[in-house]
Amino acid sequence: MLSTLRIGAGISLIALIFLCLAWESVLAPLKPQGSLLILKALPLLLPLFGILKGRRYTYQWAGMLILLYFTEGVVRAWSDTGISSQLALLEIALSLIFFLCAIFYAKLVRNSDLKAPA
Repeated sequence: MLSTLRIGAGISLIALIFLCLAWESVLAPLKPQGSLLILKALPLLLPLFGILKGRRYTYQWAGMLILLYFTEGVVRAWSDTGISSQLALLEIALSLIFFLCAIFYAKLVRNSDLKAPA
């Protein structure tokens, strides 16, 4: 179960990084040449190694960070049209997958730490 949650969180985080980069550079940038909104992928790189290594604390704070991307996805799905709206729906899905994997991973790791012999 823990390995499934780690894999789900890792894959969804990496997919969200690539989605942000592709969205703002090629697929549907705000300006035809691309925009500085591509920099929104940088904060997602901060928890990447901690997530891949299974660090519980990283899962906890990254779960809160990902809610910013969920919020952006909701706003842009509501306000944008065309492919940008569809990409926003994908951003919502990926951020929800990551959030759920992260909170359940952190909970299960805590519970397994409490049951470990001292």
